[in-house]
Amino acid sequence: MVAMVRAKAAPGAVVVLDACQSLPHMKVDVQSLGVDFLAASGHKMCAPTGIGFLWGREDILNSMPPYMGGGEMIDQVTLEGSTFAPAPARFEAGTPPIAEVVGLASAIRYLDSKVGMDKVEAYEHEIAAYLYDRLSEVERVKILGPPKGVQRAALCAFYVDGVHPSDLSTFLDMEGVAIRAGHHCCQPLHQACGISHSARASLYIYNTKKDVDCFIKHLENTIAFFAGLQNQSEDQTDDDDFVPFI
Repeated sequence: MVAMVRAKAAPGAVVVLDACQSLPHMKVDVQSLGVDFLAASGHKMCAPTGIGFLWGREDILNSMPPYMGGGEMIDQVTLEGSTFAPAPARFEAGTPPIAEVVGLASAIRYLDSKVGMDKVEAYEHEIAAYLYDRLSEVERVKILGPPKGVQRAALCAFYVDGVHPSDLSTFLDMEGVAIRAGHHCCQPLHQACGISHSARASLYIYNTKKDVDCFIKHLENTIAFFAGLQNQSEDQTDDDDFVPFI
């Protein structure tokens, strides 16, 4: 993939990889990828919110000027000018988010050493298949993405005919089931699929098949509730005072 990007990019272009969605779920070797920068967030990998990291090639980092001034990022300061510390210190001015950094380091050690990323990936493939199978059984649900048999992440984006994803997520939330609803940072893909929004059920190493069963149960109940409202609306089309809650 990186070779293809470089072939189409302008000479000397820098390749930046957003690994926020992959790093928590599989082994990633930045050296073998051949990218110039790699970004990841902490909250997707059991760390606190508000923290992440940017890996970069040392030669590029040291060639870049700092974007912020403050303590710890300088080398020498005189009345005539200043020089800056080598990377990464030159980009870490002032007091860092100490508690968040400690939490991020602990999360990385937990996933990499205590659990093991091979086990994380294997378990996610197993529970992803179970989620796909159970969701496929629910009437009126249309699953987006590759079909069964193709390696999938531990999530399913879907929509339900006649029910807006925001309504689904709101009613499921009242039952203690948390899913996402919206564009999921990919509006062009939704446009290509011919829909405006979708719902998404996402799993991680702390989820179990029992969690999936609970989600499916409440999803079926929610769909049945909205189906009842729609039927009631059709039966009372002549009643100007009836306003369906959809």
